[in-house]
Amino acid sequence: MLRVILSLALVTSLAACGASRLNPLNWFGGDRETRVETVEAAEPADLRGLVAEVTALSVEATSQGAIIRATGLPPTQGFWEAELVEVARGEGAITYEFRVFPPVTPARVSTAQSREVVTGTQLSNRELAEIRRVTVIAAQNSRTVSRR
Repeated sequence: MLRVILSLALVTSLAACGASRLNPLNWFGGDRETRVETVEAAEPADLRGLVAEVTALSVEATSQGAIIRATGLPPTQGFWEAELVEVARGEGAITYEFRVFPPVTPARVSTAQSREVVTGTQLSNRELAEIRRVTVIAAQNSRTVSRR
C-alpha cells in the first residue's frame, strides 16, 4: 500500500513539472514532415513496399519504455501486414521504414480515412535512454518526433 501511495505521489509531482524534462508526457513533441526522394535499392530483403505517405507519428510513454505509433496512407484500400522496420540507430536517433504488403486483388481507392493503416513498435526504457529523435520513412515523405 505504501508503494502505491509513493508511486502516485511521484507521478503527481512529475506531472506538475509542466514543461520539465522529467515529465514523461513531455518526452517527445509533435511530429514534423519531410519530403523524400525515391532511391531504388538493389534487392530488398523485405518484400513489402513502403507505404505511400506517413500521416501521423507519436511516441507514447509507458512504464516499460515507449510505444512508437505511425499512421500511413496507401493509395488504395487493402494494404496489410504493416510494420515499422528499423533501418538505422545511432547518435541519439532511430529510423524506421513503414513497410506494408499491397492488396492481393485490385482494391478501391475510397476515402483517405478508410485507407489508413496504423502500426507500431516499442522501445524499452534502456533503449529510450539513448534516443532523442525518432524518424519514420515512407515512399513520399518522412515524419520525425524529437525530445524536448
